[in-house]
Amino acid sequence: MARRQSRQRSSARGTGAAIGGIALIFLAFAALGILTLFYFSVTPKPKLDAASLCPINGPEGITVVLVDTSDDLPEPTQRQVLGLLEDQISELPDYHKLDIRVLDIAGSRSRSLFSKCNPGDGTGLSEWTDNPRLARMRWIENFRQPAKDAVKNSLSSAKAKSSPIMGAIQDIAIDQFSSSAAQKVEKKLIVISDMLEFTPLYSQYPSGGDLSYQRFKRSPAYLKFRTDLHDAHVKIEYVQQTQVTIDTVRHIEFWKEWITDNKGAFDGARRLQGAR
Repeated sequence: MARRQSRQRSSARGTGAAIGGIALIFLAFAALGILTLFYFSVTPKPKLDAASLCPINGPEGITVVLVDTSDDLPEPTQRQVLGLLEDQISELPDYHKLDIRVLDIAGSRSRSLFSKCNPGDGTGLSEWTDNPRLARMRWIENFRQPAKDAVKNSLSSAKAKSSPIMGAIQDIAIDQFSSSAAQKVEKKLIVISDMLEFTPLYSQYPSGGDLSYQRFKRSPAYLKFRTDLHDAHVKIEYVQQTQVTIDTVRHIEFWKEWITDNKGAFDGARRLQGAR
């Protein structure tokens, strides 16, 4: 009788151990399943180029800001422009490129002061698989601070007698919007300028009020600065000019027509505070 009870107790212990073992195996598989689900639900980060901080397959979006440095910006306008550029830095999506440029007046082109992708500031990264604090430090050191320095430098005036806005935009289109990778992503161009084109080939200064597109098409500048904006969205931050009498509504209409004629999408114009 005692041996039978002992065998029953041993059998019960064995059954309990087996159930416990099964439970542990079940929990292990459940934990593995959760980890597997977590791993595959996290979007893998692209591999970045060390210099540009862009994905090696190209940026996922491109924003170019062109600042007209042919003359000084008034103090209220400078403050507004600084705020605008700060917004571009802080709101740029991860893996999108920001290119801050000024006029290269001598070459009728543009000159880049800063051109990098936002590598991400660590927001939303998992403590399990990443290091959010390190990512934020790298973002500040390699992206945000250099971009802020470029913003300050962009407001330095070249005090030039010409203003090759069309040549600068053409240069940007060739440099940033023409590659096969750029064709697949959203492209934006923000132009901060009084938009008064002034070159030996075409000028809006001595036009006698004639801002017609037909006059421009008869000039040598029409073919020289003909370009393909590749459906980039172009917005004008309009610096008001007091030294030249001009129909600003017709002036903006001219640039809308020029942007559309050169295969861009006009996203409107906004008058900045202050005036040159």
